[in-house]
Amino acid sequence: MRPPALRAALLALLTAGALAAPSGGVRTPVPAVEPALQGPCIADPATMRRQHPDMLRHQRDETVHQGIRGAKASLQGCIGCHASKTTGSVAAAKTDFCVACHSYTAVKVDCFECHTSKPQGKSPHLGAARP
Repeated sequence: MRPPALRAALLALLTAGALAAPSGGVRTPVPAVEPALQGPCIADPATMRRQHPDMLRHQRDETVHQGIRGAKASLQGCIGCHASKTTGSVAAAKTDFCVACHSYTAVKVDCFECHTSKPQGKSPHLGAARP
């Protein structure tokens, strides 16, 4: 049997945790992400959240080492669909697609130190010109 002080402390912690969570059960606000400008993404949002770094790294390796360009997991493909209507970029403002999520997860975005964050002509995975 637990001592009364320990039981009271556990009860206080459980009660405080239940009161701290809003009715939706989410304590931390999630970033507001603009919907893609064109068509469906190459994968569902849950897959993209977890695997986009690996997809981009794999495509980078194929492009750099084998010269394969225009695959569906290309950085320009993502930028072509997810650039903000306001800034025309995925990384120019704190509310832009890449910056909003990476700031939320405290992950540094270093892609745009070398690559442009604005669409260049056509979106490779959709083959559609961007306005």
